[in-house]
This record gives sequence, C-alpha cells and structure tokens, in this order.
Amino acid sequence: MNEGPVISAVETVLDNGKFGKRTVKFETGLLARQAAGSVTAYLDDDTMLLSATTAGKHPKDHFDFFPLTIDVEERMYAAGQIPGSFFRSEGRPGEDAILTCRLIDRPLRPTFKKGLRNEVQVVITVMALNPDTPYDVLAINAASISTQLSGLPFSGPVGGVRVALIEGQWVAFPTHSQLEDAVFDMVVAGRVTDTGDVAIMMVEAEATEQTWTLVQGGVQAPTEEVVAGGLDAAKPFIKQLVEAQQELANVAAKPVQEFPIFLDYEDDVYDAVEASVKADLAAAMTIADKQEREARTDELKAALLDDLSGKFEGREKEIGAAFRSVNKQVVRERVLRDQIRMDGRGLADIRPLHAEVAVLPRVHGSALFERGETQILGVTTLNMLTLEQKLDTLSPEKSRRYMHKYVFPPFSTGETGRVGSPKRREVGHGALARRALLPVLPTREEFPYAIRQLSEAMGSNGSTSMGSVCASTMSLLQAGVPLRAAVAGIAMGLISDQVDGETKYVALTDILGAEDAFGDMDFKVAGTREFVTALQLDTKLDGIPAEVLAAALTQAKDARLAILDVMAEAIDEPEEMSVHAPRIITVRIPVDKIGEVIGPKGKVINQIQDDTGASLSIEDDGTIYIGATNGEAAEAARQAVNAIANPTMPEVGERYLGTVVKTTNFGAFVSLLPGKDGLLHISKLRGLAGGKRVDAVEDVLSVGQKIQVEIGEIDDRGKLSLVPVLEEGAAEAEAEAPETESAE
Repeated sequence: MNEGPVISAVETVLDNGKFGKRTVKFETGLLARQAAGSVTAYLDDDTMLLSATTAGKHPKDHFDFFPLTIDVEERMYAAGQIPGSFFRSEGRPGEDAILTCRLIDRPLRPTFKKGLRNEVQVVITVMALNPDTPYDVLAINAASISTQLSGLPFSGPVGGVRVALIEGQWVAFPTHSQLEDAVFDMVVAGRVTDTGDVAIMMVEAEATEQTWTLVQGGVQAPTEEVVAGGLDAAKPFIKQLVEAQQELANVAAKPVQEFPIFLDYEDDVYDAVEASVKADLAAAMTIADKQEREARTDELKAALLDDLSGKFEGREKEIGAAFRSVNKQVVRERVLRDQIRMDGRGLADIRPLHAEVAVLPRVHGSALFERGETQILGVTTLNMLTLEQKLDTLSPEKSRRYMHKYVFPPFSTGETGRVGSPKRREVGHGALARRALLPVLPTREEFPYAIRQLSEAMGSNGSTSMGSVCASTMSLLQAGVPLRAAVAGIAMGLISDQVDGETKYVALTDILGAEDAFGDMDFKVAGTREFVTALQLDTKLDGIPAEVLAAALTQAKDARLAILDVMAEAIDEPEEMSVHAPRIITVRIPVDKIGEVIGPKGKVINQIQDDTGASLSIEDDGTIYIGATNGEAAEAARQAVNAIANPTMPEVGERYLGTVVKTTNFGAFVSLLPGKDGLLHISKLRGLAGGKRVDAVEDVLSVGQKIQVEIGEIDDRGKLSLVPVLEEGAAEAEAEAPETESAE
C-alpha cells in the first residue's frame, strides 16, 4: 500500500491590475523531510525553489556572534541549461547567487532570538525557473517560511517583494520583460508587527538602464518622494506574503525548541562596567581622530579588564561585551541629547572632502575621492567589446559591458588579514556601486567599449561603497566616458530612543564606521542631481516610520548635492581619451554584406586585421566595431571595410599603403584593399631603383612587400594604374615611360 507523504500547502495571489496577477505558493512535506524545516516555493507554477533550514545540535559557545549561513545553489537544469564550465558542472556561486544570499541574510539575521549560538544553515536550491522570472525575492520568502517551520526561536515570518515603477504603477514581482519598461526597481523585506503594520527591515533598490531615456521622454523621475512612495506601496504585498507564510506555519510548524542562549553579559557585569568606565568613555568619544579615539578606547578597556577581572573571574568576555554596550550607549546618548556626534560634527555635517583625477600614470582613467578617513581610488580600463564579461547564469543577462569590482584590503583599516578572492561583502559593494552608475552610462552605440571599473579602498571609516560611486564617476569622466550625469553617494544613519516617553529619531549624514555599528540604520543613497540611482537600507529596528525615512532621504539629497559640487571642481566633463587607451570606431554595413567582409573561412577579415593591426568584431545587425591602439590603424581598417561593403569609386590622387600580391614581366599588382588591386607598371619603378632602368620587377619588389602608392589613372573599365609615392629626389629621377598594360 503506497501511503504518500502528508503535504500542506497555501497560496496567495498578488494583483497588479492591468499588469496581471502573480501566484505565490508554499508547500511542505514532499522534499527534504529530514531538514528541521523545508519548503518548496512556487511563483506562477513554473518557478520552484527548495529552501531547507537546519540547525547544529551543539552551540558554538566560543563564538561571540550568531553563526548563520545562507547558501543559494543555482542548478543550471532549472532553466534547461548545461553549465558552461570546462567540467560542465556548477562551480562556485556566481554574483547573482551571492547577492541573493545577502538579500536573505540581512532581514533574517536580526529575526532570530538574541544569544543563539547553534549553527543555523539555510540552503535554497533553484530547481525550476521561468527564464523571464527573477527568483531572488521568492527566495527571501522561502527561507523565511522554512525557518518558521523549523522549531528555531525565530520571530518571523519575513516577507519580501520586488516592486517596479512601470507606467506610474508599482508592480509586484515584475518579470524581466516588464523591468525593461521600469523607471525604478526595488526589493523590500519586512515583517508584520503586533499592531498589524509592516516594519521595513531591508531595501535594495536602483534606477534602471532605461531610466534616463524614460525620464527625458517625460516619465516621472524616481525622486526621493517617489522612492518613499514605493516603500509604502510594497507594504500591502509584504503583509499578504507574511499572512500566507503564517497560515502554513499554523498547520505545519514544529513547536519551538529550547536552545541554550548565551547572553553577551549579565546585569551585574554591565552595572559594574558602567559605574567604572562610563564617564571616561564619554570623554574618549569626543576625540575626533579615529585612530586616537580607538587607541584611547583600547587603553580604557585594558584598564577595565585589569580592574574587574578579579571580581568577575572567568567572565572576561562578558566584561568586554558590556564595555562595548556602554560605549554604544554613550555615543547614542550624546547624539540624542546634545545633537553632537563622536567626532564633533552636527547631525547633517559632512566630513572634509577631497577629489582629484589623473592619480595614476598610464592607466586609462583614475581618480581619488576622500571623505574624512574614507579614501577610495577608482581606476577605469577600456577595451574592445569582445572583452565583455561572459556570464554563466540563470538570468537573461549573459554578458556585461560595464564591470565594477571592489577591493577592500586589510590595510585600509590599519589591520592585517587575508587578501585574495573577494568576500561576499566585497561582491555586494561592487554590485551596489555598479547599479548606481548603470543608469548614466552611454549606450553601446554611443560608446562601443567594454568598461572595467575597479574601486580600491585605500582607507575606511564609513561607507566605502558610496565613496566608490564618487571615485568611479570621476575616473570614468577622466577616461573619456561620456556619462549622462555625475553620480555621488552618501551613507545615512539613524539613532532612536525613548525621550520623555516618546520615540525620538535622529538622522545622521555621512556616518562613521562606529555610528554604523552603534546606530539603528545603515542607509546608502546614490544619485544624480535630479534623481536617485541606487539605494540600500538595513535596519536593526522593528521598522522605520515612512515620514522619518522620507526626511532621511531629503537630508541625503542635500549631502549628495554638496559632494557633487566638490567632484565638479575636480572634473565636470569627459576628458580626451588617454593615448594609452584603444581607439574603437563603429561602421554600419548592410547585413547582406557581412559575408563579403568575413570572406571564405575568414580570409578577408583576417587580411584586414593583418594589414592594419586593428581588431574587428561584427554584430548580427551589421555593426562592425574596429579597435586599434592608434587612430591611424582604426581608420585604415574602416576604409578597408567600406571599400567592400560601402564602396565608393576610387579617385585619381588617392594614396594607399598597398601590398604586392603578384609580379609579372610588365609590373606588379598591388592590393590596395581587399578585392581592389591596381597595376604598378615596370616603367614607374625607376624612382625605386635610384633612377636606373629596371629590367626585372623582382629586382625592386617582392610579393608581400608593403609600398605606398597613388592612383595615377583610372580607365573606362575602372582599372587602376598606380605610381609609387617617392621621397623628394627619387621623384626627380623618375623618367617618363609609356603605359603598356592596365590593371585587372
């Protein structure tokens, strides 16, 4: 008798009006039943993810953090693809998978009970995928509900939704096709509070590559007010998804298990630390210089450990954790009470700014941007479009013309550490800076180059990712990239607490690293003078009121405009391209001429490349990209292509660098362009022989030799007679001779 598994399922329909409906379904009981919690999540029945949450049996009590790991496994079979790697197997996670891991981790991590030290792993496997459907937001919901079912101390569920602004409407779970018409694209995650409101926990948002064109055509730009409206528009969808998850949890969740909780410190330790060091810490937090402040803080901590370790023997870790907590309280109290920050700035003050370009020799473009102790070096490299990054991914994006990488060496914080392949944080920072700049990049047709941008963190104390946006803008302009507008970024913070019985919120402009750690929000905003191009929000609060967020966005815009002014003093328009950068020009030819330019087995295109030294890349629509290390070579290749595909009749007096392709007893045939030869008669060769009579052509010329020639005559049949281009003196020795043959 076949007793099948007990399956529980729930679904919810998100209504986008004229943009259609999207159905999200959660199902448990079929797959991965040995995991603590497992769910298959579906979007419109043709996209399916498996999320499995498991927990370690024993706590890692030596850790001072919660060991949560999120893994996303992209199975290429999900889209009917075979992996493109040499071994034809899935390799290390690609950028899409890494960014999805970060999207899931950010709202989930703060939702676990504080003090949990058991390892928790959530593995999301992409098992079926409609190629037109992004899977990342479905994965947030899948990870949340599999964890909600697992019996772990988790105060979810967490709902996630992507909303895109299309034709004035915020559309939930848009397809890739719909996103092509979007002016803004936003992922929002949150949970429902006891009051029934939605608390926003995480935002990842950006303008699109089409935004600039759409706005120029009269579409509403994604201003701060529009973006704030998008956050409100996401809330009903999040609530719907959370309610669906809760409905499944009500019938399928395991009882919450007892897990040992390791609090950072007990109250007796905190009270002793506060009494001993709070006043001294308050004085230390007024030291403006980061390294001096940290040195003084380290002194106080060492003295505190000496003072209290006898009283609390074996509890040194608690003393250290309580010290950090008192430090956090001191910083927050000063901001809330006195409106003064740890380095003495006011709430909306930006640290000193410095911007300059052309920092490195030889490179195609470079710039240095400094904001306080944060220092970013941006470097731009240009090359042929054939060097676009090829992507082996489940998304429709298979190549990337603009590549943005971010490097964070340990010396940037004055520390030692591992260098090498980028960590998830570095991948995320590079992706954020890339998305901030994409909307202002010229099109392939306007600027037919592959662009690689590298952001090197030379010093770090607060938002190197937004510093990367500023340095990259200047570096790209210095490299000659015609950006549609300059983009700058700033990191905002938030500190909140109960003051006189009501919650008070204070937004901070240009946060320090410590203000990020001790504050309630990290809110990065990048944009042009006109609109927001990228936004990233993480908060440790249950949620932020919409009006507080809107005010922070406005405060961020003021800072962004001030930074753009400083950047414009360093560079405000594209410079001439570096002499070391390749020259790429574009030729359009009729599609039916592509075969002629390529030639049999590539013979013609290879000859053009050999003769000129240029590289040619032909697109299916007849666009040919010609790249060369200098303009002369590129122009020679353009002439060669046009002679075949866009021919114009040659004229007497035009000069060419030709190649001797055949010698006869009456002269030499010289190839001027592929398919276009002329005859250099033996009588015209005296100048090449010092004015002496030439008896045999081979005495002066040989096949394969390059020679500068000029068209001397074109007969009625279009055949060309050539004369050599001689230096002065040699030309005077040239004797007249009768024409006896004309060119084939």
